[in-house]
Amino acid sequence: MTQQGVRWKADQVLALAPDAPSRKAGSKLGVAGPWSEAGSSDDGAVWGLCKGSGSKPYRTVVDIAGSAGPAYKCSCPSRKFPCKHALGLLLVWAGADGTVPEGGEPPPWAEEWLASRRKRTETEQSPPGTPRAAADPEAARRRAERRAERITAGATELEQRLSDLLRGGTAAAEQAGYGLWEETAARMVDAQAPGLAARARELGAIPSSGPGWPARLLEECALLHLLTQGWLHRDRLPPDLAATVRSRVGLPTQPEGPPTRDRWLVLAQYDTADSRLTTRRIWLYGTESDRTALLLSYGAAGRAPELALPVGLVLDAEVIAYPGAAQLRVDLGEQFTAPAPATHRPPGIRTEEAVVRYGEALRDDPWLESWPVTLSEVISAEHEGTWQLTDSDGTTALPLSPPATSRPGLWRLIALSGGMPLTVFGECGHQGFTPLTAWPKDSQEPVSLC
Repeated sequence: MTQQGVRWKADQVLALAPDAPSRKAGSKLGVAGPWSEAGSSDDGAVWGLCKGSGSKPYRTVVDIAGSAGPAYKCSCPSRKFPCKHALGLLLVWAGADGTVPEGGEPPPWAEEWLASRRKRTETEQSPPGTPRAAADPEAARRRAERRAERITAGATELEQRLSDLLRGGTAAAEQAGYGLWEETAARMVDAQAPGLAARARELGAIPSSGPGWPARLLEECALLHLLTQGWLHRDRLPPDLAATVRSRVGLPTQPEGPPTRDRWLVLAQYDTADSRLTTRRIWLYGTESDRTALLLSYGAAGRAPELALPVGLVLDAEVIAYPGAAQLRVDLGEQFTAPAPATHRPPGIRTEEAVVRYGEALRDDPWLESWPVTLSEVISAEHEGTWQLTDSDGTTALPLSPPATSRPGLWRLIALSGGMPLTVFGECGHQGFTPLTAWPKDSQEPVSLC
């Protein structure tokens, strides 16, 4: 399509899939056979009819140029977004074999949804960085004060429980089992401090996590103690650190400050899920500001978040930073052009400098689990049973984190490298390095490892 510049690649389409079964089912529909009356318009719409098991084909339409990423509509009963038909349609469109012609006009059923969605988006859209005004500011202030009082009471109770644990010894935590911390987490939920609840709940799994668990338990207890003390003394903290404490405790925040316009390269996208929520993390790199930023999007349990930005695209857009010491998280503001394929990669650093940057970030946010970095000229190799990324001169190396070594992305990384240096983007933390995207030598096309 003219506005898109060039069609997406199959890997970029499959990165939108909410799960592996959807990716597999969508791939089967990514051929011309099931599709009829397909087309695409210059303003970022793709549509088509997909033959199903019933007498009527499924009507599928995708708005690629949406301000919050692609949006999907399909007459199938699936509750996944995108469904397999939307993925299949985009795969056929990406194939550029003529099945999805360019420059067409959407049929009435597609045009109706597109017009309704874009009108609704324009109505709901507010100026970037402007929080929504409360209906009753005084009532909002009173609610905030009552919540702060509940959190303070919960933090005080949590401090007492941590003190009891240390007085009784870590062996008592092993005997008490998971129930002790689940009950503590429930108390923090009652105190409206979901951040404290999540950290308390994680403590319950440490005593059964293998050798060395007492030290890990003490480390996590120390971080939790530091967070509760930060909340109880938040009025004495620097503004950025106080904002970080509020966010870590679980208070909602709004993006602040002037928008930053840049050409943002989509570095990585991946989802994490629990029983209540699916969280999507999208890493961006500003080609002019040399800044890495994080977009967060949420969906209900079992459903993919709406925001989706395939790896390897570039957005000419504004972002607005959230308050906090690190200021990694941003909100996506106005997009000035449709996403286009990237023509370059981010600059990289050595593994030794990556560790230094993570250490510097910890000074501002002690609860930070990892820091985004791009490594240049690294080779994947195994050393004494541990996979690591080694600088091409062999002087220093970063071990891969345990989660990274258990994912299929590890083998994709090894196959991509083949003993040759790569540029790799990922997250450097206390457990090691988690690779998310890689660029082969002398290539500008990223390969997702998520």
